[in-house]
Amino acid sequence: MSQITFKGNPVNTNGSLPAVGSAAPDFSLVDTSLGTVSLADFKGKKVVLNIFPSVDTGVCALQLKTFSQKLADRDDVVLLFTSLDLPFAFGRFCGAEGIENAVTASDFREQSFAKNYGIQMTDGPLAGLYARATLVLDESHTVQHAELVPEIAQEPDYDAAIAALK
Repeated sequence: MSQITFKGNPVNTNGSLPAVGSAAPDFSLVDTSLGTVSLADFKGKKVVLNIFPSVDTGVCALQLKTFSQKLADRDDVVLLFTSLDLPFAFGRFCGAEGIENAVTASDFREQSFAKNYGIQMTDGPLAGLYARATLVLDESHTVQHAELVPEIAQEPDYDAAIAALK
């Protein structure tokens, strides 16, 4: 279990992020066509896991747009946005924002990502949703960077995540 805050108030998660140097756990997510997405689908690719509570909040929307912009010229990296939002919300958001360089996938069906990555908030006003986090995986899907953002209302450290891709 990890502890973060939401507007200064303590919130617990259901576990801890995988440690830097460890193998990233697999997951089964649902993409915008309602198909399945797993880590194995990105074999041999670097992956940025962009994790957040909901695409329909200001900080989350900014996080998605910022990562998309900062990685726009990186065709060697898969940018994966994930939360418990429905796939339709991802499609609407990315369409409205012109985001075309990201894979969006929801954990609404199995919640395997929440279980395997320890990022589901277990208490507080957003209990049940994901905490805000970023992981960077190398081509063999070893964790190179892991950040559980300490305050839900704050953005992740984009520069640290991008530096881990080098």
